[in-house]
Amino acid sequence: MTAARDNPDQLGAGIVAFCRFAHSHGLSNGMQQTLTALQAANAVGVADWHRFSLALRAALCSSQEDWERFDGLFAVFWTAEQSQPDSRNHQSPLRCVTNLESSASRLLIHADGGNASPAEHEAKLVAGASPHRRLRKVDFSEAPPTDLAALEQLSLRLLRRMSIRLSRRTKIEARSDYVDLRRSIRRSIAQGGDPIKLAWKGRRREKKRLVIFLDISGSMNLYSLFLLRFAYVLQKHFQRVHTFLFSTGVVEVSDLLRTRKLSEALSGLSQRAPEWSGGTRIGGSLRELNQHAGRRVLTSSSFFIILSDGWDTGEPQLLAQELQRTRARVRKLLWLNPLLGLKDYQPITRGMRAALPYVDIFAPAHNLESLLALERYL
Repeated sequence: MTAARDNPDQLGAGIVAFCRFAHSHGLSNGMQQTLTALQAANAVGVADWHRFSLALRAALCSSQEDWERFDGLFAVFWTAEQSQPDSRNHQSPLRCVTNLESSASRLLIHADGGNASPAEHEAKLVAGASPHRRLRKVDFSEAPPTDLAALEQLSLRLLRRMSIRLSRRTKIEARSDYVDLRRSIRRSIAQGGDPIKLAWKGRRREKKRLVIFLDISGSMNLYSLFLLRFAYVLQKHFQRVHTFLFSTGVVEVSDLLRTRKLSEALSGLSQRAPEWSGGTRIGGSLRELNQHAGRRVLTSSSFFIILSDGWDTGEPQLLAQELQRTRARVRKLLWLNPLLGLKDYQPITRGMRAALPYVDIFAPAHNLESLLALERYL
């Protein structure tokens, strides 16, 4: 239990994984219930296994059918090797996540029953020896529950490194555009009149500003929590990052993402963003952003990043109009679309067709590898 208290982010990842597992096996929970579950677990803690299970049940179950199904799903997910729930004697949630990962590794090596060819066996050993390479390519929407904790830890670590590199590259350069003749002569006096070290002048280069516009509508349900972690890491290492969530309306969450722990940020989001898994009005939300925060955050040094699948229920003309307005204000407009990672995806929806003429970079955002590619675009 002490390990769980010392690793709230890892426990939070396990809870998110369980919520997705429960949803895929018949529970009617969605993103809002996931956030409530995180908040409930934070309130009751994990010292008492029975109270922990009751807190998750209250957060995730909205019908008698959900209630009856919950115990079996809870036992299967958290204990891995035991199917009968024994709320008093089970291991802690954090330890069970580790057991699940270990079981998955054993299954990877022994699933062929010893009948695989040497080449196949070698390939599986390589896959087991370098899980990070595999996790970088896993689609967020298809990640199995046993991989979620490891994937989120790897994501936070690699995105943090990328953010630090990017933040260092945005510093103002000492050398500017023109030689400052007066200052150069003044400096040369100490050198006997020889202008050994030139002084430069010119406009100071403004640091980059990142503006993140993240879609949390129902169609983005399987991606939005991962992409929120992406925004959280960028927010931690850039001085000038503004993050907005939208579905049918817009809410700024920049201050929440500056908290020391991700679990605290997620708890605050459940109060700040009530429209998780709702509809999508990209054009209307973008108009709201332009009207109320455009002058403050959209400048010639801004990189405007839209994270959305482009399923807009509003009028495409409005989306085109607001994107044109936004593009005129910013340095570069990037649209990262999770669906672009699908093999046969084509941006043929009305919203995406209307948006593309105003987008500088159109790229995927379906896995960790695609998010790390943002570094080259900036």
